Amino acid sequence: MTRAAIRRIEPQPGQESVWDYPRPPRVEPTTERVVIRFGGETIVDTTDAVRVLETSHPPVYYLPRSAFAPGVLVPAPGASFCEFKGAAAYLTVRSGSHEAVAAAWFYPRPTPGFESLADRVAVYPSAMDSCEVAGERVTAQAGDFYGGWITSRVVGPFKGEPGTLGW
Repeated sequence: MTRAAIRRIEPQPGQESVWDYPRPPRVEPTTERVVIRFGGETIVDTTDAVRVLETSHPPVYYLPRSAFAPGVLVPAPGASFCEFKGAAAYLTVRSGSHEAVAAAWFYPRPTPGFESLADRVAVYPSAMDSCEVAGERVTAQAGDFYGGWITSRVVGPFKGEPGTLGW
């Protein structure tokens, strides 16, 4: 899919288009209930989340580190850099005998404008048993790099799908 071939899906009432999200991204709080299950256990159940909204990407939900069950998050190798949020560090998610290496990330020192991400963690929904927002099961954003959470509330097309690398 080339940039010229992108056809914005028109949002219906109650929906958002990722093409209306800003660049640089916006961070906004939400009180929607977020539940994450991994290894057959609920590892997060919170109404204290923030969403990062960026053009062409489904929202990424950042949750308080304290909302995760004790011992679930352990340091993992690797780092990355976001031109907006700064340097990210990775975490392995563990529950029972299950382990998802580097399946979560956080910004130890977020850049100005993204301070609300401090002490918050995002996870790749594809690596979890399930992630839910307001009772709806999330679909993971395609691709191995992005961690967006797709619900019926957001429409695309979304970056990360085949042919979108050059967007």
